Amino acid sequence: MKWFEIALVVLTLGSGLVLLLDKLFLAKRRAAKASLLDSEEPVIVDYSRAFFPVLAVVLILRSFIAEPYKIPSSSMMPNLLIGDFILVNKFSYGFRLPVTNTKVIPVSEPERGDVVVFQFPGHPGQSEDPQIGENFIKRVIGLPGDHISFHGDAVSINGQPVSYEVKGEYLFDGKQTGQTLLTENLPGRTHTVLEQLGVADPRGQGEWQVPQGHYLVMGDNRDNSDDGRFWGVLPEQNLRGKAFLIWLNCSGWFCKNSFEPSRIGTRIQ
Repeated sequence: MKWFEIALVVLTLGSGLVLLLDKLFLAKRRAAKASLLDSEEPVIVDYSRAFFPVLAVVLILRSFIAEPYKIPSSSMMPNLLIGDFILVNKFSYGFRLPVTNTKVIPVSEPERGDVVVFQFPGHPGQSEDPQIGENFIKRVIGLPGDHISFHGDAVSINGQPVSYEVKGEYLFDGKQTGQTLLTENLPGRTHTVLEQLGVADPRGQGEWQVPQGHYLVMGDNRDNSDDGRFWGVLPEQNLRGKAFLIWLNCSGWFCKNSFEPSRIGTRIQ
């Protein structure tokens, strides 16, 4: 969440500044005082000394190494479920500054099939979209320079249809969903998707030319995903990182609604 990131940066810089001022000026003034009472360390300095190391470590870990993210919707089913807590590798696609997300050190670029977390760019022409800047998670289908088409229930990449294997009816918690589980064979990457075969939303049909510095992303739950088919290509600068691990599945207060220990430690493919 953006507000948490901003608060973390402000508190870290603020407590660090207090410690710096204390070391350069305030501590010397207190030492020069003859009264023991006057030489006592102010409360704000005491708190800053206690919290700054913790805040700094959390900021570094979250900004440059791994960031936690909770799956909020069903758009990545069957691979990611509502209530999955995942870890996002923040340096997979380069070191980025917190809050602004500006890349300062390039490392690598997304590969086709990667599951990525990114700042939602918004729907075209919808300037007051309340979700702009929020973190979304989808799978990379189109790379820079690709021509991607999605017609019926199938993807084509640069004129070559992607092959699919029907795995059977998809059941969730033992219940019928009306969806079919398929294996999607992207070039160099295989994963599962959900489709309601024969039922296609015309708004999600079309063709896209992916410009340089952009990607086309889709959810694995193809009939229940607000993705690039509806709002266009994803700018590279919006990337937050690559999802790589499920570390907990828990939904509701104290995991009342769901808790799946078997998903803990599952690597995201």
